[in-house]
Amino acid sequence: MLLLRALPLALLLLAGPALAQAPPEGATLHTRQQAAFGRRDMVAAANPLAAAAGRDMLRRGGSAVDAAIATQLVLNLVEPQSSGLGGGAFLVYWSAAEHRVDTFDGRETAPAAARPDRFLGADGAPLAFYSAVVGGRSVGVPGLLRMLELAHRRYGKLPWRTLFAPAIDLAERGFAPSPRLAMLLARDRFLRLDAPARRYFYRADGTPRTRLVNPALAATLRAIAARGAEAFYSGPIAADIVRTVDEAPGNPGDLTLADLAQYRARERVPVCGLYRTYRLCGMGPPSSGAVTLLELVGMLQRFDLERLAPGSVDAVHLFAEAGRLAYADRDRFLADADFVPVPVPGLIDPAYLAARARLIDPQRAASGPVPPGDPPGSHAANWGEGLVPELHGTSNIAIVDGAGDALAMTTTIENAFGSRLMVRGFLLNNELTDFSFVPERDGRPVANRVEPGKRPRSAMAPTLVFDGDGRLVLAVGSAGGPAIINDVAKTILGVIAWHQDLQQAIDLPDDGNRNGATEIEAGPEAAALAAALEGRGHKVEISDRPSGLSGVLVTKRGLEGAVDPRRDGAALGD
Repeated sequence: MLLLRALPLALLLLAGPALAQAPPEGATLHTRQQAAFGRRDMVAAANPLAAAAGRDMLRRGGSAVDAAIATQLVLNLVEPQSSGLGGGAFLVYWSAAEHRVDTFDGRETAPAAARPDRFLGADGAPLAFYSAVVGGRSVGVPGLLRMLELAHRRYGKLPWRTLFAPAIDLAERGFAPSPRLAMLLARDRFLRLDAPARRYFYRADGTPRTRLVNPALAATLRAIAARGAEAFYSGPIAADIVRTVDEAPGNPGDLTLADLAQYRARERVPVCGLYRTYRLCGMGPPSSGAVTLLELVGMLQRFDLERLAPGSVDAVHLFAEAGRLAYADRDRFLADADFVPVPVPGLIDPAYLAARARLIDPQRAASGPVPPGDPPGSHAANWGEGLVPELHGTSNIAIVDGAGDALAMTTTIENAFGSRLMVRGFLLNNELTDFSFVPERDGRPVANRVEPGKRPRSAMAPTLVFDGDGRLVLAVGSAGGPAIINDVAKTILGVIAWHQDLQQAIDLPDDGNRNGATEIEAGPEAAALAAALEGRGHKVEISDRPSGLSGVLVTKRGLEGAVDPRRDGAALGD
């Protein structure tokens, strides 16, 4: 076995969960992570304990899907602010034997009672973000388990119940929260308002517990392990979810047992496009990730990016200007394609992207937000731009197994700690606040408005990259809210345009533009870069960035796994 990571991580894992450490929120790329290397398989995830659970499934002969399920279930425990049973996910899968990319949609849905004005106040104005988030109004029907079960039926090898053993064991034994989780618990204003969450996460004096034991979640997992996802979507667990949502004090929801029973995960057609000779594949609507990412890199391939130094003012300027145009299209056109016509082929059409790229001045920034384009097949006159105050409560898993199958899975409960409602040991999402708060603009409906049964738009961008011969090169994705697309794009460009190793590409500063200010990650060179960009007309904002990248790179030496130094994380393999 090759041990993948620096020796301190190996010792940490051997010492047990109580010693798990991680950089705090806001830690920047100045603390260098070390990549992991293996010859057969690799798991990269947002916590060492979760990555170890996935690696254990691979050692038992499991598939990438088996490993992802075990990893996700442990993440529910050790990174509860980001993902779990009460949320949803997108999974992009590569079957080496079938030479096929599949994508699985486990995005949450709006209840049947939801209406477009859900997040407007009595005065007709959008609610303040946390007035919408905290409580039952923001909770969508969780999709994670139905999606994992669908993927397992398609690509799983180990028995379903086997995949639950690591999380059940850890829930019963307990673990020490990472410093980042402890910090988030200490500073959250709302989690203590929910009695089950308060009892689990906090001592009587209101300070975060230093060890978390979750027998309620262990019991929930045992039921699902025995009966499958149906144990979650019907019966006592479903009844408790509905009661928790609909009786939330001050901000109740309108979820029903029928909403849960009728939820279906979807296997969807992947969205693929080119950067130079490389083929990038990801998740289509309701994710905006693949389309927007392909727009961004598609515009950039009209420039000689490879000759520019990564992080230079020229490179960041072009990246920001392409992002500005791509995010403008995202805001206008991207939504759940089961409800609105989304011009996916038109948005990634090479001629359209060439026309959009011609709007980029290599020396001067656009003067403020840019309008969306008019891609082939669009109905631009029908849609208005919406207001979506997206934040970050997301995680990413990347895996390559011994058969050469691979996946990238981005998983979320939306805001940190979701709706702040806990039931049977897990937190419920606030995913409905990923819909536009404004249902129409200038008399036109907004594509991403709330509708019954609809899935809110997402920025999650799990991505697989293939070379010109169709060989897998990279599986990658990120946490980080709507900036996920920029963060995944800069990592892919780091690998295939600037020929960096995966850790170097992840470590690149998280700079970009979402059709507003150009966002620069805080660091030693940020002030100088900001000044140079301002000289080109950019309005610049410098801040810490909470990206959560993880990936696996296929190299001639074997597999390189890497995780983001800005968060917890580990890459492990054999």
